[in-house]
Amino acid sequence: MQLSVDDMTCQHCARAITEAVREADPAASVIVDVGAQCVTVAADVSSGVIVTTISDAGYTAVIRAG
Repeated sequence: MQLSVDDMTCQHCARAITEAVREADPAASVIVDVGAQCVTVAADVSSGVIVTTISDAGYTAVIRAG
């Protein structure tokens, strides 16, 4: 799934989001593009869990359409 994270602005943000997602699913694949404010996640947990996990880390994630 692809997520927009508009308040992600730096590599620290990228690391925090990656670590948060991997806490929810240690086997998750997480690709972060800070410039595009996009996070691509392949995980065995639901999209709702991923969005909540990123929110709990202090960021606003919205699932991208398409």
